[in-house]
Amino acid sequence: MAEPGGGSGGAPSDAARLPPPDCGLCPRLHAFLQEQRRLHPDWFNAPVPPFGPDDARLAIIGLAPGLRGANRTGRPFTGDFAGDLLYGTLLKLRLARGTYAARPDDGLELVDTVIINAVRCVPPQNRPTPQEIRTCNRFLKAEFDARESVRVIVALGRVAHDAVLMAHDLVRARHPFAHGAEHHLPHNRVLVDSYHCSRYNTQTGRLTARMFEQVLARARSLLP
Repeated sequence: MAEPGGGSGGAPSDAARLPPPDCGLCPRLHAFLQEQRRLHPDWFNAPVPPFGPDDARLAIIGLAPGLRGANRTGRPFTGDFAGDLLYGTLLKLRLARGTYAARPDDGLELVDTVIINAVRCVPPQNRPTPQEIRTCNRFLKAEFDARESVRVIVALGRVAHDAVLMAHDLVRARHPFAHGAEHHLPHNRVLVDSYHCSRYNTQTGRLTARMFEQVLARARSLLP
């Protein structure tokens, strides 16, 4: 496996891959971030960069930053329930090492894995609009174009699944979302679907910790 990346984001600063801190491409998200900066000036409150090494072979795609999670801390899935399950599972599968303490300076490192959100800015009610997803997809596509080492992609939820297909110029109807489904993508990549590791999905029983671990273990087994 590749050596882990450190810090809060693994990708180099590149205008094509990372939205500027005051990105205004999505007016609604821009306005919401401005309001959060006013209410919480000590939070990150900016487009959240990827987390993980540049040469990772496994990419995990989330939906968008959580208001009190990544939008507060500046690291994907850090500070909310979904992060507890995600990072706990990655540590168990040795796709991460260190200690997850729900803060960006906890020293946690990802091993051969990078986490990227389909939408980089926090949306109201955790729900980006279809137009916002399309607008931000340019950055996801640029990440995939730059990260030639990525061979397996795990999509956390239908929105992330659709965003991955969009970034690869594929038709959604030919690649339906289903938990545990696998799809062959261009560039010798495989997309593996999972229900999102949200509190709602786990509390309702739609996704169990065991189900989630099985998907990530399968994704790891597909790495060349």
